[in-house]
Amino acid sequence: MSTSINTDYYNGAVNKQQESKASQLDKDDFLKLLVTQLRYQNPLEPMDNNEYIAQLAQFSSLEQMQNLNLQVANLSALSTIGKSASAIVEQSEIEGVITGIAFNEGTVNLIIDTGDYEVKVPIANVAEIR
Repeated sequence: MSTSINTDYYNGAVNKQQESKASQLDKDDFLKLLVTQLRYQNPLEPMDNNEYIAQLAQFSSLEQMQNLNLQVANLSALSTIGKSASAIVEQSEIEGVITGIAFNEGTVNLIIDTGDYEVKVPIANVAEIR
């Protein structure tokens, strides 16, 4: 088992995660935009009802797609049980067998048994599953 870590890989993975989160809008951002739009609309020319209903439908659709993506991620995580994995935990690389899955507030954590101990690792920190 290797305890050293490739810092270029780790820093690159963290930077990519931060960039992807910064460039994506979620349902909270969409709702803030809608509320701001309603707050600053011209009272003499209010938003058309059809536009408002269309935006609410888009918001509902966005929320359903995000829920579906979460469920697909949960199902795909189940298929990893029993497989070997390497992951980054507190800036060190661990290797072991995936013995279970833990769900915490929409986050999927893999439980990896290194032989010495078990650790819960966010699936985003997993470098390789074999």
